[in-house]
Amino acid sequence: MLKQRIITGLILAPIALTGLFLLDLVPFAFFVGFVVAVSAWEWAHLSGYEAPTVRIGYAVSISVLLTILYHGVGGAWVLGLGVAWWCLAALLVLRFPSSKAFWAAGSVRLMIGILVLVPFWQALLIVRQSEISLVSISTLWIILYMLLLVWAADVAAYFSGKTWGRRKLAPSVSPGKSWEGAWGGLSSSIVLAIAAALILSLPLRAAIILAVMSFATAVMSIFGDLTESMFKREAGLKDSSNLLPGHGGFMDRIDSLTAAVPIFTGFLLMAGWISG
Repeated sequence: MLKQRIITGLILAPIALTGLFLLDLVPFAFFVGFVVAVSAWEWAHLSGYEAPTVRIGYAVSISVLLTILYHGVGGAWVLGLGVAWWCLAALLVLRFPSSKAFWAAGSVRLMIGILVLVPFWQALLIVRQSEISLVSISTLWIILYMLLLVWAADVAAYFSGKTWGRRKLAPSVSPGKSWEGAWGGLSSSIVLAIAAALILSLPLRAAIILAVMSFATAVMSIFGDLTESMFKREAGLKDSSNLLPGHGGFMDRIDSLTAAVPIFTGFLLMAGWISG
């Protein structure tokens, strides 16, 4: 399984980086929108709907919503909804399985899918169209930093959990995750923030802010992962789909990012580090 994961990851990483650095704004929006649409198709399954018409219809509906938002209807308020959702999602995960009374209905899960996927897309578009006030670099590097933040935490958590994992992090939601793995992943966020601060020659105050923002984002990325695990457990599924060998589905690959990207973007706006 690990070998398969590595092979698929080596294929996916160049595609993701190509979409990030080589596409202009409109193709970039379509590129991320395609990922979101496929994830929406998977999310309908997590919501208990197996009929192809329902799953495709949900993906199309999400795509239409993204198109409307792209033409100026969306903005910071969509990002705000996403941040609010992830604060609530953390509580739902912590209170699982009793929290099922709130979200178990399929229609509610479909609505939640909108809060998971749409702010993720909107946050990436906000960053992509912004200007950085802190340092003179392209905002593409911020998007890359967000990706690396989650990828590093994921890899560090996996190997830390495999090596030292003893205490279960959330046994009722995801029995395979441990506190040791979580701390390994969170530690990587601090290391990455220090590395970025040194590369960019950030002043001490900005470096500390970046470390705090990165750590908090990494914490929320764990809840992004656990939230999808919670929905998969309710749906009786191991993976969101089998589209990506060794990785499950698209949703399994972006679950942490759907939380991390809106949260980190919110921090950037609050700190005044991006504008436009």
